[in-house]
Amino acid sequence: MKEEKEYIAPWEKAFNSILTPIEEFIHRQTTSGILLMLCAIIALFIANSPWFEAYHHILQTKISLGVGSWKLELSAHHWINDGLMALFFFVVGLELKRELLVGELSNLKAALLPIIAAIGGMVLPALIYYGFNQSGSTVDGWGIPMATDIAFALGVLALLGKRVPTALLSFLVALAIVDDLGAVLVIAVFYTEQLNYTAIIGAIVIFVLLSSLNLGGIRKPLPYVLLGFALWFFLLKSGIHATLAGIFLAFIIPIRPKYNPERFLDGANKLLQDIRQIYKAEPNIIKNYKMRANIRALENGINNVQAPAQVLEHHMHIPTAYLIIPIFALANAGVPINLDELGNNLLHPVTMGVIGGLILGKLVGISGFVWIALKMGLCQLPPSLNMKHVIGVSLLGGIGFTMSIFISELGFANSPEDLLMAKTGILIASLVAGIGGYIWLFFTGKNTSNNASTPV
Repeated sequence: MKEEKEYIAPWEKAFNSILTPIEEFIHRQTTSGILLMLCAIIALFIANSPWFEAYHHILQTKISLGVGSWKLELSAHHWINDGLMALFFFVVGLELKRELLVGELSNLKAALLPIIAAIGGMVLPALIYYGFNQSGSTVDGWGIPMATDIAFALGVLALLGKRVPTALLSFLVALAIVDDLGAVLVIAVFYTEQLNYTAIIGAIVIFVLLSSLNLGGIRKPLPYVLLGFALWFFLLKSGIHATLAGIFLAFIIPIRPKYNPERFLDGANKLLQDIRQIYKAEPNIIKNYKMRANIRALENGINNVQAPAQVLEHHMHIPTAYLIIPIFALANAGVPINLDELGNNLLHPVTMGVIGGLILGKLVGISGFVWIALKMGLCQLPPSLNMKHVIGVSLLGGIGFTMSIFISELGFANSPEDLLMAKTGILIASLVAGIGGYIWLFFTGKNTSNNASTPV
């Protein structure tokens, strides 16, 4: 009987494919975008079915977390938006950190184009929204149309396959990450409640302790996780939105590995030679304690040659893309649609401001700022891109969804009617922008199946 050299489980090949960090990021974001679409559809269906009351009741159910006399009680909806979304922001922070240090945004000359595009895609939508809502409580929604949902947008590009060049994916990722940074700053500065300075001092102390862990060379994730939870708690009580704890924690996680590659390669080569000799002496791995010890030493070296921030980003992408964001969509995309009132809802200033900002604002803001920058000679488009591609991405930038809904929950926390109008506008605009961007790029793009550098 022929000995089987390797056992491969049915799905193992798919999970063992080797991806670079940016390929892994794009792959998981596109899959997340498709899953996000399904969850949004499910939430809309439930919100317009006889199950809406039960759906609403579940979201308002109080959930307590505590030990002894200490207890933190929030509704399920708040645990999702303030708790789970802090993990989403943690991943966003890790992505920002990577892009700023070694990615598309690390080189100012290369980063200038997506930065200019993102600024245009934030400023003009906010101005259009403000044009419809210049006074009263509705003005608080000006940040809603500034955001772009990277998962949804990349999901649409994935559907186009080889009709779009790889450079367009990279441009969209860089643009959306700058957009995320802008949204984070807007949330931190403008969407804060009354400040609790005692809690702020507590958050500062925790941040100093986290910095000490970094400076002290601590690379195990557990101390950061424990202090990160404390940071989240103090920010929750401070009036500064608790999800920003994820950003702060991400920026303090060490980005430098313990071992440099040369030291790792020298050690790994020696260990592999030892393992080979030990295996010859005793082929039974269960009996071969020395071989197992050397394999563990090799595993330790593999862990130390990777930066903790990179490892965490890799491990956190799956729960964030496939669990947290879909749960957020299920909890927040459930918009009751009354067909008799739909006409009036569409003419509501909040709805018009959000739709105008996300569709027209993103289209003109992104493509317009890029065109001006090119004419002024500030930057250049990559060789494989043209203005038709930029217009397509500008349309896809109008898919606000996750971050837009999140900001609408902050801006209209005390105004259910305005919140409903904002979500209605977000869903309509995201649908129009997604379909419009897809159609535009489908008919203006060329099939590049013969180009090896194009996405699969």
